[in-house]
Amino acid sequence: MSKKRIETTCVQSGYYPKNGEPRQIPIYQSTTFKYDSSAEMGKLFDLKASGYFYTRLQNPTNDLVAAKLCELEGGTAAMLTSSGQAANFFAIFNVANCGDHVIASSAIYGGTFNLFNVTMKKMGIDFTFVSPDSTEEELDKAFKPNTKAVFGETIANPACTVLDIELFAKVAHKHGVPFIIDNTFATPVNCRPIEWGADIVTHSTTKYLDGHGSSVGGAIIDAGKFDWDSHADKFPGLTTPDDSYHGITYTKAFGKEGAFITKATAQLMRDFGSIQSPQNAYYVNLGIESLHVRMAKHCENGQKVAEFLSKHPKIEHVTYCGLPTDKCYELGKKYLPNGSCGVLSFNVKGTRDDVEKFMGALKIAQIETHVADAKTCCLHPANATHRQLTDEQLLAAGITPTLVRYSCGLENADDLIEDLAQALEKI
Repeated sequence: MSKKRIETTCVQSGYYPKNGEPRQIPIYQSTTFKYDSSAEMGKLFDLKASGYFYTRLQNPTNDLVAAKLCELEGGTAAMLTSSGQAANFFAIFNVANCGDHVIASSAIYGGTFNLFNVTMKKMGIDFTFVSPDSTEEELDKAFKPNTKAVFGETIANPACTVLDIELFAKVAHKHGVPFIIDNTFATPVNCRPIEWGADIVTHSTTKYLDGHGSSVGGAIIDAGKFDWDSHADKFPGLTTPDDSYHGITYTKAFGKEGAFITKATAQLMRDFGSIQSPQNAYYVNLGIESLHVRMAKHCENGQKVAEFLSKHPKIEHVTYCGLPTDKCYELGKKYLPNGSCGVLSFNVKGTRDDVEKFMGALKIAQIETHVADAKTCCLHPANATHRQLTDEQLLAAGITPTLVRYSCGLENADDLIEDLAQALEKI
């Protein structure tokens, strides 16, 4: 049989039950695992044997779901985390420490921006935020001798711009650092960033992967292609002995295919404990089984709603790469030929109060701090997820005071359009 197609991978990968075993992924709702001798357990603590001893580090349910995501993204190793925020923190902190520098697109989720710009800066990691529209020359200028990674989002939340993945990856590699990308909105159904040069892919599994607002979680997938040893001086955490694990060197013990995820699991998950619960991992797997079907409908609804809003007299601007007038239309065709997602952003003509009046009049779309769900929801970023940002930072992130993030669910598109129309009449 040829390599499984994405639809079959969504349904059947990760877990392969043997004769008489459960058809669905078992939920290993246990904190600990029993062994016959301390010597056996000691091998696990020394990373000389594979297995489980404490769910804070690893759990069989989580690993089965991570294996499915790994195959979906085309990686070599993966892990689940307690949230998308934890996934992005681990992905960066695994290679950048106090005194290091990271380059990130300015058009990223507000929570991620605050994580980088405030919390991780307090940890001594410096960040430079660049425009997602940066040229190669502009990106080159952002690098410093201590730069350890480049970060971006496939589709920015909530600006909905599409990143030039190939360009950002090319420049990162030119300077000997990995390119890390959050692929939450596109999902591997519509974009596989590793195929365009990305080294590490992260997800908030809370969004489309779960798809039903039932579980919070995150994931990290390693492409297994970045040669850490070729840049050993930049990444001592991966290429030199780890004293907390009896001097193991991750690249020597696990190769470039497994070093990154093993270190993130054995070291960061051990110390920070941001594990996804097995129950939540089970829910995520259920969501992934229908991901390919749901994404097609999300994209269909997103396209129809974007087209309607783009012609409405009370809408100033719509950002959705499926519109021929969108600045990211060509990038969308390149990286997202089968559609992007169901999330779009638009600017209402008027004031912040007008936006609040409009949103309050919506009857189907629910105002909530959520996105990429079976139910249509919306948010006023400047007044919610991004309210900690200054006006200058908001503009750099592609956000204006009248911007609305609108996430098309799986309802009938005509009903969504009628709901939008009646709410806009209230302005």
